Amino acid sequence: MKTTDNTVLIVGGTSGIGLGLALRFHESGNKVIVAGRRKQLLDTITAGHPGIEALVLDVTDPASIASAHETVTRAHPELNVLVNMAGIMLPEDVRGPDFLATAESTVTTNLLGPIRVLAAFIPLLAKQPDAAVINVSSGLAFVPHPVSPTYSATKAAIHSFTEGLRVQLADTPIQVLELVPPAVRTTLMGQQDSEQAMPLEDFLDEAMERLRTEPEAKEILVENVRFLRFAEVNGDYDRALAMVGGH
Repeated sequence: MKTTDNTVLIVGGTSGIGLGLALRFHESGNKVIVAGRRKQLLDTITAGHPGIEALVLDVTDPASIASAHETVTRAHPELNVLVNMAGIMLPEDVRGPDFLATAESTVTTNLLGPIRVLAAFIPLLAKQPDAAVINVSSGLAFVPHPVSPTYSATKAAIHSFTEGLRVQLADTPIQVLELVPPAVRTTLMGQQDSEQAMPLEDFLDEAMERLRTEPEAKEILVENVRFLRFAEVNGDYDRALAMVGGH
């Protein structure tokens, strides 16, 4: 995909990797719209970064998605890049009383949310000459984290869904990419100070460089995630699973 002169909607862009991508795309000469549930955070972002626009959007609510689609279509009919970033990651105990509620919430946010957003915006994107969808999965799509099995399962599903989406949209102008982060120092699962996680700015530097230099890429893989991405292919799956699980 081209990395400048786009109009980019980042769903789930109020913190962490999503906000980092929003700022990097903004700095690269793109029109950026950040979407998220928390209006206070959105107001802070737009106040601190003139030119970035904000949109209240809850991916768990079909009515919110429909309203956001109407707003964006009216204000930015030229929208050509969608980044599906929204997601939650929570610890799960499959024998605990809250397990099912946590698992259902995770599936609704991480899997149904991106699918619903895509269903709403694909017709608009298909009208643009340089369109792209970036679905954000995780290294845990390929080697699950035992502490958060439903999160890992939703990211595996996003990977699979993205593969199928790319084939179905092959005859359209929409390029379909998958961004596969490793553990990154964000507040997701309290990793902001983890020595085992990749510094956020380092991840953004490498990911944006790969977007710029690999315009035909299907997957955006930083070096830190390649061990997980190819663990099964390389015969390292059991070792990788033990490492992810802290054993």
